[in-house]
Amino acid sequence: MERPELPLAQVHAFVVLAEELHFGHAAARLGIAQPPLSQQIRRLEDKVGHALFTREPGRVALTAAGRELLPAARRALADLADGLSAARAAGSGRTGRLRIGFAASTALTILPGLLRAFRRRYPGVRLDVHEMTTAPQITALRDRTIDVGLLREPPTDEPDLCFRTVLTEPFVAVLPSAHPLAARRSVRLAQLTDSPFVLLPRAAGPGLHDQIVGLCAAAGFTPRVAQRAVEWQTVCALVEAGLGVSLAPASIRRIRLKGVAFRGVEPGARTRVAVGWREDDRSPLVANLLAVVSQAPESAR
Repeated sequence: MERPELPLAQVHAFVVLAEELHFGHAAARLGIAQPPLSQQIRRLEDKVGHALFTREPGRVALTAAGRELLPAARRALADLADGLSAARAAGSGRTGRLRIGFAASTALTILPGLLRAFRRRYPGVRLDVHEMTTAPQITALRDRTIDVGLLREPPTDEPDLCFRTVLTEPFVAVLPSAHPLAARRSVRLAQLTDSPFVLLPRAAGPGLHDQIVGLCAAAGFTPRVAQRAVEWQTVCALVEAGLGVSLAPASIRRIRLKGVAFRGVEPGARTRVAVGWREDDRSPLVANLLAVVSQAPESAR
C-alpha cells in the first residue's frame, strides 16, 4: 500500500496545534491567520483519512489518530532540523574530511601550528594527513587523492594547480662534526667543491633538487652525489656517518644529531614552502584551510 506523503508545513502546523490545543494561539505562534491553519489541518486529515482533533466550542483535543501521529511528527521535524544543521555545517566547511599532503620538513615549521589552528576553528572536520615529498603531492593533487598540499619548491608548469608561498627559509650546509669546515660559523659553497654530497633524489622533489644543483653550479662546481635519501632525517644520519655533506632548509637544524653540524652558507639563498590546491576545487574545506594559512602569524610559519 502506497504511503501518503505529508507536506512538512502541514506536519509543523499539526505539531504546534497539538501543543497549543487552541487554533488562535497556534496560528499566532506560526505567524499565520487562523483560516490557513485550519486548511492545513484539514488537508493533513484528508491524507491520514481520519480526524486528528476534536473541535468543540472553546475546546480542541487530539483524537486517537492524532495522539498516534504526534510522536512521529515530532521525530520528522527533529530529523529535518538535524538534516538542515548538518547541511549548513557541510556547506560552510565545518564538517567533512580534509586530506592534506605535507613535506616532511614542514613538520619542523608550519605544519603543527597550522593543524592546531585549523582544529581549534573547525573541530568537526576530520583531518587526514599524509607525509609525502613534492612530486608525489603533485600527482596526488591531480588524482584528487589529497585536497591540499604543503610542498617545497612547487613546479611552475602545472596550469590546473594553484600555489601560494607560505614560508621561506635559508639553506644551511649539513656537515659531519669532524669536517674541517664545521669549525666555521659559515661556509662558502665553493669550499664544498671536493666533498661528496648526500642529496634527495630528483624524482622526489625536482624543484628543490634543481635549486641545490643550481646553487652549486653558481659556485663553480657540480655536486658529486655519493648517496641519495628521501627523508631529511636519513640525509642527516648519512652525513653523521661521514658519507658526505648536504645542503638543506634551515629548519632541518631541529633534527638533533650529535655528529652533525649545521652552518650558514654564502652566498645566501632561500627555499620556499607553498600550499597547493586544485584550481577548480570549490570545497569550503579547502577555502577554510587557505584562510587559516593566510591568517597565521609569521611566527607560526
